[in-house]
Order: sequence, then C-alpha cells, then structure tokens
Amino acid sequence: MTAGELAIVIAAVLCCLGFTALVVVLVRVLDTLRSLRAEVATLRAETGPLLRELRSTTDSASSVITEARADLDRFDKVLGSAEAISGAVAGGGRVARAALSTPVIKTAALATGTSRAMRRLRGKSESPSRRSA
Repeated sequence: MTAGELAIVIAAVLCCLGFTALVVVLVRVLDTLRSLRAEVATLRAETGPLLRELRSTTDSASSVITEARADLDRFDKVLGSAEAISGAVAGGGRVARAALSTPVIKTAALATGTSRAMRRLRGKSESPSRRSA
C-alpha cells in the first residue's frame, strides 16, 4: 500500500466516522423533536380549557363593564337632577329670605315696642339689665 492509498483509506475512514457522528446527531435531534412535539401536544391539551375559561371570563367582565357604564350614566343624570333641585331650593330660600326678612323684623320690632309700651302704661318700668342692652 502506498502513501496515496493510505491517505485515501484514512480519508474514507474519517468520512465514515464523520457520517456516523452526523447520523447519531441527527437521530438525537429527531428524538428531541419528537419529544418536543409530544410536549407541545400536552401543552395544547392543558391550555385549551384555560383559554376557553379566559375567554368566557373576559366576555362576562365585558358585560359587567357595560352594565357599570350604563349605571354610571344613570347616576350622572340623577346627580345632575339633584344639583338642579338643590340650586332651585337654594334660590327659593334666598328669595323667601329677601321677601320675608324685612316684614318679620318689623313685626318683631313692633311686638317688642308694644310690649314695652304696655309695661310702662301699667306702671312697671323696665329692668336695668334690659335698658343697657
């Protein structure tokens, strides 16, 4: 055997070893890929019900939010009406106070003056504490 033939034999053996190593690596990759597919199938089987439950929960939350918005709109209208009523009552109170305060004060003054005059006519003088006030 010559050096050229020996080099060809060594190259062929190395190529066979390389291809064998490549085949072993590819078989391991294939096994890993099969295992990964099984895990993905298990994951899909476990997450399917969870996703359905999440969708139903999201739908119910959406309906609750819609109802809450409608209630908030109604509450806003009621609050606006209450503010309008409060403003009307306050305005009415101011008008009543302005209209009635002067006659009430004058009536009270007349009553006080009349009672003092009656006391003087009867001969009872006012007490000293009332005069200083």
